[in-house]
Amino acid sequence: MFTPTPLNLRTPVPSDIEIAQEATLKPIAQIAEELGLLPEELELYGNYKAKVNLAVRDRLADRPNGKYIDVTAITPTPLGEGKTTTTVGLSQALGAHLGQKVITCIRQPSQGPTFGIKGGAAGGGYSQIIPMEDFNLHLTGDIHAISVANNLLAAALDTRIFHETRQKDAALFRRLCPTAKDGSRKFSPVMLKRLKKLGIDKTDPNNLTEAEISKFVRLDIDTDTITWRRVVDINDRYLRSITVGQGPKEMGITRETGFDITVASEIMAILALTTSLADMRERLGNMVVAQSKAGDAVTADDLGVGGALTVLMKDAIKPNLMQTLEGTPAFVHAGPFANIAHGNSSIIADQIALKLVGPDGYVLTESGFGADIGMEKFFDIKCRYSGLIPDAVVLVATIRALKMHGGGPTVRAGQPLDPAYTEENLELLEKGAVNMVVHIKNALRFGIPVVVAINRFTDDTDAEVELLRKIAIEAGAEDAVMSNHWTEGGKGSVELGKAVMAACEKLSDFKFLYPLDISIKEKIEIIAKKIYGADGVEYSEKAEEQIADYERLGFDKLPMCMAKTHLSLSHDAALKGAPTGFIVPIREIRASVGAGFLYPLVGQMSTMPGLPTRPVFYDVDLDLETGKVIGLF
Repeated sequence: MFTPTPLNLRTPVPSDIEIAQEATLKPIAQIAEELGLLPEELELYGNYKAKVNLAVRDRLADRPNGKYIDVTAITPTPLGEGKTTTTVGLSQALGAHLGQKVITCIRQPSQGPTFGIKGGAAGGGYSQIIPMEDFNLHLTGDIHAISVANNLLAAALDTRIFHETRQKDAALFRRLCPTAKDGSRKFSPVMLKRLKKLGIDKTDPNNLTEAEISKFVRLDIDTDTITWRRVVDINDRYLRSITVGQGPKEMGITRETGFDITVASEIMAILALTTSLADMRERLGNMVVAQSKAGDAVTADDLGVGGALTVLMKDAIKPNLMQTLEGTPAFVHAGPFANIAHGNSSIIADQIALKLVGPDGYVLTESGFGADIGMEKFFDIKCRYSGLIPDAVVLVATIRALKMHGGGPTVRAGQPLDPAYTEENLELLEKGAVNMVVHIKNALRFGIPVVVAINRFTDDTDAEVELLRKIAIEAGAEDAVMSNHWTEGGKGSVELGKAVMAACEKLSDFKFLYPLDISIKEKIEIIAKKIYGADGVEYSEKAEEQIADYERLGFDKLPMCMAKTHLSLSHDAALKGAPTGFIVPIREIRASVGAGFLYPLVGQMSTMPGLPTRPVFYDVDLDLETGKVIGLF
């Protein structure tokens, strides 16, 4: 039986970390028991967080799924519009106030934003995931596992180039398949996979011909085609472009490369999109890191490292169980960015959650940034691989952001808001509401009912809320409801919860935006024109060459994961509202074959953020008397 945790609401609302540290936490074993998890399906990480074994999904395989709801948003300001806060508030409303069985599924945040500008991602006010310090920092180590796995692959790649440059075929083969003390030699399992790929039907190293040995040991990597980069989970602009191999023992074998932020790693995308341990092993082995000089794809399994990567990721595949301030359960699992990756939490967490809540329950899963990015990828990538069909979309909107889209002054993190945002301005709001209308219509393209959640800020007026509600319903939303969850927790989202429950009972007609059997360019242009509102797409010479390569290699049937700014429907962050008449520039297209998508880089999109002049880390410290973290938000 679920027991809600009562809130101690205070006015004015204290800081997020103060609320989180004052909160009453249930033991995570109690959260698990209330969900119906068995003790053996739980792996405890202290008293307040745990991993959940995938075996629960098999145990509940015959139980019908619950209702599946994607929470997305309008195009945000740099401050964010409270999408996670709304997701958590809605969960608390459904579970603690409306008596529904509910699970929230959200991403684990990167430490880049946590110590950069944005801060943490546990929600805010009286709608948070707790313990928020654990949530925003290391949690159970999944992101660290991804970093190590990613960089092991990078090390294997550079090492293989080094050794192939300095050794002849026989020496390479002798070292790759050494003779044991008893005189025997054998291939490792991953080597047998490579032999099969090469069409060599032999399992005894002693039986290979000289030609077969050469074919087996020589990856012959074309260093100009290498796409695999190292990662670290902090914002570090000085690692965007580096040269490796400058030590004296590397014999002058250098190359230019760089670092991405960990959450942009293909391994993070695989964690979010995999459906089982066996599927993850296959995906990790299939990751393409480069091409050979003959134009063949070189994979992690070709480098012999696919199995080792799976070992490093074997615990990370299990979702992390936490709780909200009002004691409702939350799965925190995977954390790909939405602007430079596909921006959704894991399929596995959603699958387990849908079984645990059962046919009368609700699962809220959050997509990153605006609906043009996270929601589109949720439908066209995540749902395509999971086979799950959502029942409703919740579109989070703020009056502040829509005023900006109507021509309001620039909103900058760390600076006071202009009076345009703190005083009633119906004209500015109505003009900017075109951005919300585009997102509503984009969600409806997929055949799913939409509810707009108006995330209320202190200065919003009743007249502004009512105007926004009217515009949203006229645009096709089932309902538009003001939610005051930041101030009141789940109590402030009860009406939103009722609207979402009603929308889940509506008939839906889910469909993908595009089929997979059309060309790469056709898929890109459908997204650009239908979702962004572009007039067309232009491709750099490099992108044209990559498209030709991917078509030759058979990667053209994968879905697209557009890497673009989250601050505009277009490729240009300065274009607000619902811009038209623009051309989307595709600078480069990278292949995440293991994850199962191609990702075109739109404009000057970077995969390694930089730190601002005044990062958040200035405020973060440890209270040495109490041992509590201070300054996180």
